[in-house]
Amino acid sequence: MMKRMFDLIAASLLLAALLPLMVLLAVLVRTKLGSPVLFKQERPGLHGRPFYLYKFRSMTDERDGEGKLLSDHLRLTPFGQLLRKLSLDELPQLFNVVRGELSLVGPRPLLMDYLPLYTEEQAKRHLVRPGITGWAQVNGRNAVTWDDRFDRDVWYVENRTFWLDMRILLLTVKRVLRSDGISNGNHVTMPLFDGQAHNQKG
Repeated sequence: MMKRMFDLIAASLLLAALLPLMVLLAVLVRTKLGSPVLFKQERPGLHGRPFYLYKFRSMTDERDGEGKLLSDHLRLTPFGQLLRKLSLDELPQLFNVVRGELSLVGPRPLLMDYLPLYTEEQAKRHLVRPGITGWAQVNGRNAVTWDDRFDRDVWYVENRTFWLDMRILLLTVKRVLRSDGISNGNHVTMPLFDGQAHNQKG
């Protein structure tokens, strides 16, 4: 209960303080990348229940001669890279926090397609509400293997406390300022998870 109250109060205050910046970002995204300004995607929440996660758009809709979307790294513009580098694309998720779909701290919500691929141990990440940031994000972010990421998510679930959340939030600010772990190898974020062990970085 205390965690939810903290999330609601902190996210509401942040939205009020950051609203002018978010309006400016929306205008810039619309100008530089087109519409829609917001990217939304269905993700698994607490106990795997789906919800729509929101981000500022960071890629174009450029397509090849057959009408297929180009790969992510070709559609990610310098402006989009800057949004991701500073984690500004994540700001709309504060609305998800207010609505109770996200927490400020928790395992990052991944793709719905991954749900049947998890082991019983990996699936423990859904025993808590997912977060904007988490233990895995301040310990490597996208520049780690899937196994390491899931290990850190499960460790958080089994060891979570209010004070651990405060530590993660402070470390998140540090990581964002240093732009650590944004990408993994040749991937814009991380390679797709296929349910197999990943002992090497993408």
